[in-house]
Amino acid sequence: MVKQLGYHAIREIFDRFHAAEPEPKGELEHVNAYTLVVAVALSAQATDAGVNKATRKLFQVADTPQKMLDLGEEGLTEHIKTIGLFRQKAKNVIKLSRILVDEYDGEVPNSRAALQSLPGVGRKTANVVLNMWWKYPAQAVDTHIFRVGNRTGICPGKDVIATERAIEDNVPVDYQHHAHHWLILHGRYTCVARKPKCPACLIRDLCPFEEKTL
Repeated sequence: MVKQLGYHAIREIFDRFHAAEPEPKGELEHVNAYTLVVAVALSAQATDAGVNKATRKLFQVADTPQKMLDLGEEGLTEHIKTIGLFRQKAKNVIKLSRILVDEYDGEVPNSRAALQSLPGVGRKTANVVLNMWWKYPAQAVDTHIFRVGNRTGICPGKDVIATERAIEDNVPVDYQHHAHHWLILHGRYTCVARKPKCPACLIRDLCPFEEKTL
């Protein structure tokens, strides 16, 4: 694991990310807080593109917890059967929809603890929802961010919680809201797992990764 970069290097990195993409967006399609929760829950071990393909028609008929319950588990399964682990995910979505109707009047709660109490919603999912819907600077660390954080020294950590804390502790406050989006997109398209695209990397000169590609 590389050492934590200093303040000035991290500031310069995020200045460059911001200059290249001032308003980075999450790639999961949604129409409200509920459909965002469902989309993120479905995205575990699946691609955003694959989830979007499945949910476009789903969210036309089930964009609230009650409509999802009316659709039912079998109806939901038909919509998402192209997504990995679709049977378990369908069970979780129906269960969380029931909880939202029974305990939260059909509304999505905006505390991390309440979100994490929902079936199929872990810390990462909760953080995505808090960040994207309520604009709270929560850091949703996935495999892309974990890889980028440890390669570059922006936010190194032995696990995702440590990486999440490193972002909160070291990324300048004015860049906290979009930090995880910039890092995800950088990991998804440039700092990829097997052969990072170092020649095209806009932070190459600031990155201490020793195995840079030519």
